Amino acid sequence: MALRRNMVLGGLFEANGYHSSAWLLPGAQDKAPTDVDYFRRIIQIAEAGLLDFFFLADTPAARTENLDAWTRGPLYMNMLEPITLLSALAGTTAHIGLGATASTSFYEPFNVARLFASLDHISHGRAAWNVVTSANDFAARNFGLDRLPPHDRRYARAREFLHVVRGLWDTWEDDAFIYDKANARMFEPSKFHVLDHQGEFFKVHGALNMARPPQGSPVIFQAGASETGKAFAAETAEVVFGTGATMEEALAFYRDLKGRMPAYNRHPDALKILSGVSIVVGDSEAHAREKWASWQDKVHIDIGLLYLKTDLETDLSDLPLDEPVPPHRVPATSNHHQVYFQEIAGLIHQGLTLREVCRRYNRSKAIFFGDAAQVADQMQAWVEAGACDGFMIAFPVLPDSLVEFTTQVVPELQRRGLFRTAYQGTTLRDNLGLRRPASRHAR
Repeated sequence: MALRRNMVLGGLFEANGYHSSAWLLPGAQDKAPTDVDYFRRIIQIAEAGLLDFFFLADTPAARTENLDAWTRGPLYMNMLEPITLLSALAGTTAHIGLGATASTSFYEPFNVARLFASLDHISHGRAAWNVVTSANDFAARNFGLDRLPPHDRRYARAREFLHVVRGLWDTWEDDAFIYDKANARMFEPSKFHVLDHQGEFFKVHGALNMARPPQGSPVIFQAGASETGKAFAAETAEVVFGTGATMEEALAFYRDLKGRMPAYNRHPDALKILSGVSIVVGDSEAHAREKWASWQDKVHIDIGLLYLKTDLETDLSDLPLDEPVPPHRVPATSNHHQVYFQEIAGLIHQGLTLREVCRRYNRSKAIFFGDAAQVADQMQAWVEAGACDGFMIAFPVLPDSLVEFTTQVVPELQRRGLFRTAYQGTTLRDNLGLRRPASRHAR
């Protein structure tokens, strides 16, 4: 299969949208987070716009502290389990990829292997697993720990976890099930392979009770931006959610990560790096910026402070809002998301006031403002400069931001020959231009 060369477009979906005030807007649907029919409508819009995949982030926990603040921006406080939801959405779609997070910190490999193999079969080859290590202590407490293990230890477990899952997906060779009714043989026993693994974190002697996934392996997503995370991605990932709020930062990340791949005998084309971006479409750039400003005005300062506390691992709420944050209040290190920590620290070291830090912190995503042509200009410039292979779009307000993008920006990208006019294949791998991995046991 020829590798795809036009840009990849994936969507990151939160029920009402990823802007903190999305749920407060007049058009926001109450109870959307647990309404499967609402999600069916959203994913059908995304598929009509030919997006590569529909992605659901997740954390295996609710926040149990600061509830007066979390109620103002209730991210992850009310949500369906993502693999269950994607299985329900598979039947209402035919082409769009279905991706979800599952934590290597709190699942067991067999569970993940079975869940994502099931999703791949149910969707006829459209599943993707975002391999993460969990990055908040609320999740740790749900599983009997006081706090997360150290960052590097979480990644060591993740690496072994993925190895075991891939081994389980290769339990059966592709042609193991023969359905020979005349001789009463459903499968060929010689094409069944028991995994015998004993490592630092897992001991598994067993097999997956399911045929090999249609894609061989669901597509492997990752989002790590630390040194450990980038090494893990260079070795194993097929799609990475890149970091960088500017083209220069994205370029540096892209070159760094792709440059690590030869050490693992991997070709750079085997990995798609997608820059995280929010897109605001308006009649003009000024109009788009006005829309964003109106959403920002609705964000309560309590939730801004809480996001800083969560990602910086220190509470700044005792400081004056309209004075610069003293640099000594930044901890030396973080055990949570490294790139978020670095973004906040960078804003503080610029001498911004606490209120300004709250308003400008965007979790390392760029924001593209403008009419359809202006947004397409920015997307084209990033891809042609080699800053990314496409974009992971966090739609700020749903369904409006998605509708505006798919009906205005996508046709402009198509007119320029930068994006598909139809899905090229039947699986997510086909549409991303990724090869189907051979079984390790194939003769």
